Amino acid sequence: MALALHLIFAFGSMGFATYVFIKPSKSGLFTAYTLVFSTLISGFYLVLSKPANILEVCTMGLLYLGFVSFAIVSARNKLARAVSKN
Repeated sequence: MALALHLIFAFGSMGFATYVFIKPSKSGLFTAYTLVFSTLISGFYLVLSKPANILEVCTMGLLYLGFVSFAIVSARNKLARAVSKN
């Protein structure tokens, strides 16, 4: 069950971060932050409860965080530019 939730959070956050990158909004950024936080918490739980190859887990986690962070930071910058124009 925890693994299924973790995957839902991870894929959901990647999809939603991409959506927020295309159409930035304050509420969208909050939702993206919440999904990323949920993914990290569930990932830590999975690593602590079922230790696996930590190198593989960390590599995938860093790739995930890199992708999602880039999308969120870019969306935040786009939103800041749009708000400052008004």
